[in-house]
Amino acid sequence: MRNSRRTWQSFDEMRQAAEGGDPQAQCYLGVCYQNGQSVAQDYVEAVKWFRRAAEQNDTVAQCYLGFSYQAGQGVTQEFGEAAKWFREAAEQGDPAAQFNLGVLYETGQGVPQNYAEAVKWYHSAAEQGEPQAQFNMGVFYEQGQVVPQNFEEAVKWYLLSAEQECAPAQCNLGLCYGTGRGVEKNDQEAVKWFIRAARQGDKTAQYNLGLYYARNEAEATAKEGEAEGAGEPEDENQPAPGAS
Repeated sequence: MRNSRRTWQSFDEMRQAAEGGDPQAQCYLGVCYQNGQSVAQDYVEAVKWFRRAAEQNDTVAQCYLGFSYQAGQGVTQEFGEAAKWFREAAEQGDPAAQFNLGVLYETGQGVPQNYAEAVKWYHSAAEQGEPQAQFNMGVFYEQGQVVPQNFEEAVKWYLLSAEQECAPAQCNLGLCYGTGRGVEKNDQEAVKWFIRAARQGDKTAQYNLGLYYARNEAEATAKEGEAEGAGEPEDENQPAPGAS
């Protein structure tokens, strides 16, 4: 899998290996064309190399080829083909392909919509550490869709995803801490996770963070007012100013 991927000393060495039929080199060359690294960006050329590697059963290339069909990059957008290539890689254990196949089942693109199948593939990917799949598992457990509602299980998946800097998971984890759903209520932890998500541009986290700061400011102002009132108690027996 991904941890055993080969490396090359130079781009030319990698290209030579790709032209010689090495599937991993072909996949990497496709990535270079997709991202415009060391070569001019060319999605059609990227697909050509992804396909050559995918046809040799390279799971990473199969996932990239599936994404190309899903996004319509270098090929006509075709969700059925995307599902086909994602499945090829997913059934061999590729976590990114498992997540992407889950997305297609959840949205009903290229395959009949099936939330149970979506959860099955999300769970397989989440167990391998795929952060977006972990976030999605958290959402399914929080909402009680397909799986029994379980806030503790939702928090578990949100935390695993949040620790990998998935901003929506960080935001939802903050909400769990803020409301005490699935975890002991802790405003300090809630704010910590909102901040981490907000720094990545998560609009919901930024909004929630603003609410917390506004609430704390309002509470502090109210306490100051109470303290001032307690420091200067009214005395009905004293004469009003100007009275004799």
